Amino acid sequence: MPQTVKLRPYHPADDQPALALWQRSWQLAYPQIDFSQRADWFREHWSDLKQDSRIVIAEYEPAPDHLAGFVAVSPRTGYLDQIVVAPELQHHGVGKALIDAAKQIGREGLYLHVNKDNERALGFYRKCGFVIAGEDINRRSGAPVYMMTWRPGQDFPEP
Repeated sequence: MPQTVKLRPYHPADDQPALALWQRSWQLAYPQIDFSQRADWFREHWSDLKQDSRIVIAEYEPAPDHLAGFVAVSPRTGYLDQIVVAPELQHHGVGKALIDAAKQIGREGLYLHVNKDNERALGFYRKCGFVIAGEDINRRSGAPVYMMTWRPGQDFPEP
């Protein structure tokens, strides 16, 4: 397991590793969905994110150049669009480091959408100081989602 998490800005060479990590992570979270069928969508979405968001890459040492995760945040709106952590590195501080980086990008606050049935993600976001602020439906999948928000000074876990 990682000794040190190193954060750095996105580089174009991260495109394929990020796609592979996104697909692998979501496939494990939702095995009933074939995420290889959604890869083209993510490639297009990733292209948009590179234009509109700041992307922070997490690597871990002693194996530099191994993509441990990434986060994509719009500095304009504070929307945390993507956070992905390699499944084998979850619960080792990578996600927390990426959230901390996201909070530096969205200094005035962040918001995100999370599937209502994703209890693990809901617990993680709560531990990072996010609170449920509303409900919605994912336009692409039709899944019910919560909108969660974080504001500076709100770094306390939701009960």
